[in-house]
Amino acid sequence: MTDAGTYPVDPARFGKVAVLMGGWSAERTISLNSGQAVLDALLRGGVDAHGIDVRRETVLQELEQGQFARAFVILHGPGGEDGVIQGALEVLGLPYTGSGVMASALAMDKLRSKQLLEGAGIPTPPYLVLEDDFDPDYVVATLGLPLMVKPALEGSSIGMSKVDEAEELLAARQQAAHFKGKVLAERWIEGREYTVAILGDKPLPAICLETPRDFYDYEAKYQANDTRYLCPCGLSAEEEHRLQRLALAAFQALGAEGWGRVDIMCTHDGTPFVIELNTVPGMTDHSLVPMAAKATGIDFEQLVLRILAQTLNLNQEDSHVRAG
Repeated sequence: MTDAGTYPVDPARFGKVAVLMGGWSAERTISLNSGQAVLDALLRGGVDAHGIDVRRETVLQELEQGQFARAFVILHGPGGEDGVIQGALEVLGLPYTGSGVMASALAMDKLRSKQLLEGAGIPTPPYLVLEDDFDPDYVVATLGLPLMVKPALEGSSIGMSKVDEAEELLAARQQAAHFKGKVLAERWIEGREYTVAILGDKPLPAICLETPRDFYDYEAKYQANDTRYLCPCGLSAEEEHRLQRLALAAFQALGAEGWGRVDIMCTHDGTPFVIELNTVPGMTDHSLVPMAAKATGIDFEQLVLRILAQTLNLNQEDSHVRAG
C-alpha cells in the first residue's frame, strides 16, 4: 500500500462522488453526522460530491442511476462497516474508500478479529463466548473480575457493560444479546486507553482517552462534556512508537486498507492489548481520526481529500474497483 499523501489532486479527477451515509445500523445517527461533515468538506474542496442516505431498498438503484465514479463510505456498523456495502460496490465496479470486503467483515466481528489477532501473535484481552447456557462461575474463574461484556457485531460501545460481580453477568449478557451475533465476556484491562489512527500505511499520533465513567462508552463518546482527549498522549516517544507499531500490525493482520483506527488498552505497567479495529471511524470535526490528523498538520478538509485520493492509487484509469 502506498502513502495516503497523494493529495493535492485536481478535484475534477475524482468525477462524481457518492458519499454513503446513514444505513440501518444502531449507529445510523452517528453515520449521518459523519457523512454530512465529509460531504461538506468534499464540496469545499471542489469535489462533485453527493450525499446518499443508504437504504436497503434503494441504494443499488441510486448508485447505478447516479452514474457515480467512486464512493466515499462513511457508514458505521452492520450493513456499512461489515463488508456488505463493500461487496455491493465491488459488483457495481465502483472504487471506494477504506477496507475491502474481507477486512471489513473481520474487523466488524469482534470474535473473529480477536481470533485472528491471537493467531498473529498480537495481544488482545482474554475472552469467552457467552452462550445461552453459560456458567457464570466458570467465566469468573477463567477471566476474573471485573469483566467487559459486549455484542460481537456492534460498534460505538453499543450494548456493552462492565460487570463487577458474577451476579451481574446474566443481565449484562441479556443486554448484549439484544443485538445480532455472539456475546463476549472479556477480561477487564485496568489502565489507560489509547487510540491510534492509520492513514494509508502510516500511524498517526496516539490519543489518550480519559473519562470519569467506568469506560469510554456511548455517552462518553458522543454526549458527555467531561471526556478528555490528550494529544500528545503523554507517553515517551519510544512508548508511543511501540503503540503505533502495534496498531499498524493489527491493521495489517486483518487486511485493512486505506484508513482506520485501532483502540488499545495499556495496563499500569505499560503492557498493551488491542481491543478492536474500526475500519470506518467517526468523521465529524470532533472525532478522533481528524484530531490525530490535525496534530500532524492535516486539517479536516485535507484529511477527507486524502482518504478519497486513495481510490486513485491503484486505479489510475479506474481499472481497479478498489483502492489497495
